[in-house]
Amino acid sequence: MSTPRDESGSDLDIRFDPLDSDQLRLLLRLSPGERIRVMLDAQALAKGLIMGRLQRQYPDLSPYELGFKFVEEIERAKQTRPGP
Repeated sequence: MSTPRDESGSDLDIRFDPLDSDQLRLLLRLSPGERIRVMLDAQALAKGLIMGRLQRQYPDLSPYELGFKFVEEIERAKQTRPGP
């Protein structure tokens, strides 16, 4: 697969995974409110998975301290450049 290029021929910096056309088609069938519900459900799942892992990694931390670990992890992820 070749590297995507812009109009000038320069390599494009791909920062996101490719779109899943089937998933996009399904989401477009939903009302705006239903799309928000799907997004909130996905957010809750991601948070639950991260918190579960942090609880296993740090079993002695209080929920308050785990909350700080969660914020640290999210901030670290924001600074990580996606891609290969």
